[in-house]
Amino acid sequence: MSFFNFDGKIFKADTPVIGPDNRGLRYGDGVFETLKVLKGNIIFPDEHFARLWKGMQLLSFDIPRHFSPEMLTTAILQLTEKNNCIGAARIRLSIYRGDGGLYDPINHIPHYLIQTWPLKEYKLELNSNGLVVGIYRGAKKAIDSLSNIKHNNFLPYAMAALKAKQEKWNDAIVLNTQDRIADTSISNLFAVINSTVVTPPLNEACIAGVMRNYIIGSIEKMGWEIKEQPLTVDDLLQADEVFLTNSIYTMRWVKQIGDKEYTNLRIQEIFSSLDSTI
Repeated sequence: MSFFNFDGKIFKADTPVIGPDNRGLRYGDGVFETLKVLKGNIIFPDEHFARLWKGMQLLSFDIPRHFSPEMLTTAILQLTEKNNCIGAARIRLSIYRGDGGLYDPINHIPHYLIQTWPLKEYKLELNSNGLVVGIYRGAKKAIDSLSNIKHNNFLPYAMAALKAKQEKWNDAIVLNTQDRIADTSISNLFAVINSTVVTPPLNEACIAGVMRNYIIGSIEKMGWEIKEQPLTVDDLLQADEVFLTNSIYTMRWVKQIGDKEYTNLRIQEIFSSLDSTI
């Protein structure tokens, strides 16, 4: 039996807790974070909570003094212990505005829901079988003030993930409204083009990924050239290598997009430079 934390109380996984007037359910009115816990520690906690707080501020939440990263950290670690996965776990922390109609929320206080899933036999390693990735064109990611946060209104990503499952891809690339690369359904994207590592800048509507930022810094420390610049589908199909990053998988090599196949020599070098504790 697994458990979740709802506003500080622990419930069994099958317990109903959200009513029909919930604004998160009605409007996607909230934000979330996906975090990794290893050996009782949240990986990159400051970066995750900074992005979460930025998202709550953008959505005009009234954040009480007691609602703090320290409080949420304690709740997350207690839940991983309760679910017997404190050694290695994936965490979803959802924040949402409570009940109310579109123009009359009861209040703007954040409510929260924490869920955990075990990462069995977790080991930091690069995937030996490259990913097969497709391009989702059914919906585009808007370029606006909400583009970089992980808000709960995530339909383009949800539909891209569904398309990937239907097509038997490992992931799907999401395009922005300018028909350029934003990111994928669950990851930021990097390409190696003529020895330069390239990733879309934040103003191209990609999520401000915690692992994205870490990888950019790691590549800079290696002395390699890295550029944040717009990427088109044609650019991607001319690239030598492609890889994806997120907080759970760290780095994953893409072997194929459409008929184009990629190598991973540079990717292996970048991966070997990473801190093994992430």
